[in-house]
Amino acid sequence: MTRPQGPTWAGFVLWVLAGAGLALATISFSVLILVAVAIGVVVLATRRTVVQSAFGLVSGVGVLALYVAYVQRKGPGTVCWQTATASGCDEYLNPWPWLGAGVVLVCIGVAAHIGQMRRARERV
Repeated sequence: MTRPQGPTWAGFVLWVLAGAGLALATISFSVLILVAVAIGVVVLATRRTVVQSAFGLVSGVGVLALYVAYVQRKGPGTVCWQTATASGCDEYLNPWPWLGAGVVLVCIGVAAHIGQMRRARERV
């Protein structure tokens, strides 16, 4: 008799990639990214062992929020720069809300996945 498969970290990482892709497609309004990620989500959703790791979607959205916080790390406000050949100013968002949301979402996804793994192990 084979042991039933539960959620895995590999499946979780695949869902993280899918969640980050969906969030990126949503904020950039990119139909090409959305179509590609939607095909990937359909493929992942048809695999019984991988679908149990779907809490990675939440962490994937959190990873994208962490990336936005990193890009906006010089903010909030206007930051001017100058080199020998050029100068300019850039406007940055406040990175703290993005950092907070990213940390919370990643932690929620990881904690839920660990709980799912424990429940699956207890069922065996």
